[in-house]
Amino acid sequence: MITGALRQTGRLFALAAEVSRAVFRRPFQFREFVEQFWFLASVTILPAALVSIPFGAVIALQVGSLTQQLGAQSFTGGASVLAVVQQASPLIVALLIAGAGGSAICADLGSRKIREELDAMEVMGVSPVQRLVVPRVLAAMGVAVLLNGLVSVVGILGGYFFNVVMQGGTPGAYLSSFSALAQLPDLYISELKALIFGFIAGIVASYRGLNPRGGPKGVGDAVNQSVVITFLLLFFVNMVMTAVYLQIVPPKGG
Repeated sequence: MITGALRQTGRLFALAAEVSRAVFRRPFQFREFVEQFWFLASVTILPAALVSIPFGAVIALQVGSLTQQLGAQSFTGGASVLAVVQQASPLIVALLIAGAGGSAICADLGSRKIREELDAMEVMGVSPVQRLVVPRVLAAMGVAVLLNGLVSVVGILGGYFFNVVMQGGTPGAYLSSFSALAQLPDLYISELKALIFGFIAGIVASYRGLNPRGGPKGVGDAVNQSVVITFLLLFFVNMVMTAVYLQIVPPKGG
């Protein structure tokens, strides 16, 4: 069992390396990239906006309650915005990209595999990785970065509304605490997380789609496995990146 897991992990990393190399090969499948980009954006924009509103509200209400207990209501805005931008927004984007977009990518590639379309492409000398996988992975990365900005804005607006309207905060204190605690690297790490999470989601979905087992039922199992594996990897990578960021970048005013 351990040997099989290690073998699968090695193949996953091999696919990631092959995709990274194939990005710079020509011809680049621009039309496929645009189609996949549009598809991923269409299935994730509305859910991301709808999820980010209650997410930002919950963070604002929880942080506001804690700061009131500590007598630091003036820092409610900055603390809630940092939580949304640094942690909540990249994870919301990653879960949606993996759940909505990644499952579709896995199902598409898996169905092509069991219909032997990929084998036919290899016989004709066409690389399935360069033709199909690279545009999908790049589309997932691009949509994740752009979606991260949308989720951050909507989440911050939701937190602002609930903090000011529901908890009786003042707009000036909310904005001033944000400018006092937040800094530009917070946005950088958020976008970098989204970029890496999109890459991971695309690679895992493509790997499971390229290696289904047992016909049509195997494709369904591969979709489920890709989503679960992606979620586990995303939370682990997020923990590592957050720990490294907090060690490298000192807090503002610290």
